[in-house]
Amino acid sequence: MSSLTTKKPRTMDPEKIYDLLLSARTADQVTMHFKDGRVLHGALVFNQFKGTGRLINVDQELSVDFSVDEIRDLRF
Repeated sequence: MSSLTTKKPRTMDPEKIYDLLLSARTADQVTMHFKDGRVLHGALVFNQFKGTGRLINVDQELSVDFSVDEIRDLRF
């Protein structure tokens, strides 16, 4: 009998994501992976007191508001 396994997307704990967001505020560009499957690149604006922010990609004329609980992973 063979078993099939599905790979679960890696999800960081909220505290780790919050710390990464604080560190990434000075990065030129970040790659943000959302829990809904979106992967977006751009500059980051983050309000640590509200736990919300905005990802801005000037080249694609894209601006996305987010909250910490929507993020699965963050790279910079």
